Amino acid sequence: MNLSLCLLLCLVAVSPPLSAAAKAPNIILMMGDDHGWEETGYHEHPHVKTPVLDEMAATGLRMDRFYAAHPSCSPTRASFLTGRHPNRMGTFAPGWSFRPEERTSAHILAKAGYQCSHFGKWHVGAVKKESPVSPLSMGFHECLSHDNFFELNPSLSRNGGPPEVFQGESSEILIREAIRFIDRAQKADQPFFTIVWFGSPHEPYSGLPADLAQYDDLPAKYTKKVKLTSNETGGPTTRSQGEVLRERYAEITAMDRAIGRLRQHLAAAGLRDNTLVFYCGDNGTSPDAALGFPHRGVKGQMYEGGILVPGLMEWPARIPQQRTTNVRATTSDLLPTLCAITGQALPSRPMDGVDLSPLLDGKMMDRPKPLYFWEYGFRNVDQSKPYIDPELQEGTTPLAKKSAGKATRDFTNFHHASITETDYFGPRAIIDGSFKLVIHDSKKGESKHELFDLKSDPAEKTNLIDQQPSTAERLKLELRDWQKSTLESLTGADY
Repeated sequence: MNLSLCLLLCLVAVSPPLSAAAKAPNIILMMGDDHGWEETGYHEHPHVKTPVLDEMAATGLRMDRFYAAHPSCSPTRASFLTGRHPNRMGTFAPGWSFRPEERTSAHILAKAGYQCSHFGKWHVGAVKKESPVSPLSMGFHECLSHDNFFELNPSLSRNGGPPEVFQGESSEILIREAIRFIDRAQKADQPFFTIVWFGSPHEPYSGLPADLAQYDDLPAKYTKKVKLTSNETGGPTTRSQGEVLRERYAEITAMDRAIGRLRQHLAAAGLRDNTLVFYCGDNGTSPDAALGFPHRGVKGQMYEGGILVPGLMEWPARIPQQRTTNVRATTSDLLPTLCAITGQALPSRPMDGVDLSPLLDGKMMDRPKPLYFWEYGFRNVDQSKPYIDPELQEGTTPLAKKSAGKATRDFTNFHHASITETDYFGPRAIIDGSFKLVIHDSKKGESKHELFDLKSDPAEKTNLIDQQPSTAERLKLELRDWQKSTLESLTGADY
């Protein structure tokens, strides 16, 4: 052996292992169902207890201006997976699937060598094996999933098979399954990518006795009547808001505890430093539970109360100290950020999200492009040509809430061959810097425009449309241009 080779081998033998930040990070992305911005302890909610989320906010990256891409669940989930606005793929509202041609974060990370799994609510298509938009069809190696939401003792489908009833609190069940997957990936020495989409705290509500007991004082404090679903009948009912909040907050606290168990396991397994752990909500607080502060609006609306959600990220190897940021970010940013972190190319099609990796390092002070929101007027959609065979869109996993007498949910998506002026309608908004323009169309074809300065008026109380018409007009034109691009995608042009 020559001297040079000997020195090289000695160097390799004594070289330290790669730092945690240099290795492929493990990735866990979690999302609550209908969990609004204000419903956390760290945002000073007067009642709800979230000690684990509070600890994440105190140790990691706290994103105080994190948005769901849409004010309702299925569309936001499509954006979460693809980095694109849901209208580009016809995921207009709850119960509308995305399309098989979409490229998800699981597709991309599987190619990068990750083991990919999905646990919990799916709601962007049927979860059964035959579905072309099931978790397994869309890039995940394993799943334990539900077509929609679920409560205690949920029925879940493992890897697209027939639904099975799992006894217990649903958030705890999902985290237990996620931990088993993580352990298998670690044993195989593979990085893991895990999505956990909780069924909580979506109505109808249910909670464990110990969690309910923490909120026994609420029924006496909130006595107005609210509408929601009955766990007993699956149909609509009216109840006292205090009773509803007691159950809802019990669900949030149980979900928070389950996240704590996951973090504890990562620490015990030596995985915490190089695991990116993220949490957000999928839209704002639902009307039955909203207390009217500090933002205007609720789930289903374009105001901040409908789209602003909790946003938290931990990754000690890259985020060693706590930071709070007011840079605006959204669920569409997740895929571009994961591509940047793992060195993978973005899909070659229009993307609405941006790479947030500079934000993780404290190097992003402002969002580089506007945020766009749009609830498409899907009732005008031509439904003569389904995008996916309707039989493949039929759901299998039952839930408490019945729809047209059914305890399962079906999905839909349609080809959209041409663009007309009415395609541009529907509640929509743009946020550029601190300014936000909100547009609503009336049944008479007229539009209502509202302009807010979110920096000085985060509650959206003062309409500046008359004081700053040039700003409103600029934002209106930018929004229209983006809508044109989105509608071109809807026709299938990106595929």
